[in-house]
Amino acid sequence: MAEKKRKGIYERFIKRPLDIAISAVAIVCMSPCYLVVAVLVKKKLGSPVIFKQKRPGRDEKIFTMYKFRTMNDARDITGELLPDSARLTDFGRMLRSTSLDELPELFNILKGDMSLVGPRPLLVSYLDRYNEFQRRRHDVRPGLTGYSQVNGRNAVSWEEKFEMDVWYVEHVSFMTDLKIALKTFTTVMKRDGISSGTSETMEEFMGTGEKQKISEEGR
Repeated sequence: MAEKKRKGIYERFIKRPLDIAISAVAIVCMSPCYLVVAVLVKKKLGSPVIFKQKRPGRDEKIFTMYKFRTMNDARDITGELLPDSARLTDFGRMLRSTSLDELPELFNILKGDMSLVGPRPLLVSYLDRYNEFQRRRHDVRPGLTGYSQVNGRNAVSWEEKFEMDVWYVEHVSFMTDLKIALKTFTTVMKRDGISSGTSETMEEFMGTGEKQKISEEGR
């Protein structure tokens, strides 16, 4: 098993307090935005307004991640939920493309589940599919944004994404986080890499070399 990188001063003493300060200020300043989005989600997509899902965090500890829902509950005549593509409305696509659906994750950051910058938290079902190298993405807290998010987002392969995630783990620093945070604004404004080209978001990770469509907001 690969030995974990020794943490620097920024990672040990500065990154977490900075996460707390920025997320707290952002939640207060963006409270009107939260209210508007919540009302629109309730009106257009129904309840619950918040989508909750278990995700693995640092050291693979499981936590509940929060998002604004982006799909409705449309069902077929047998009562089964329709495919994601049928339940993802134009409004839901807008929330995803602008990353407004991610705003509730600021509360995950405040709680300590996540960081502002880090590898994105993926599905719990992926845990037994990673190889030893890929598992290293869990050596740090997952992030609201990350190195792979600003370098392709869902438009790059899983292998490329994990390479970038591990690169980040090895290069955590204030300047790295600052560059990623600044580039995030450009990526969101351009709405780059929202889809993989074959799916609304990203195909399911089945292990290196295998892909399959993912269901329900597993991005």
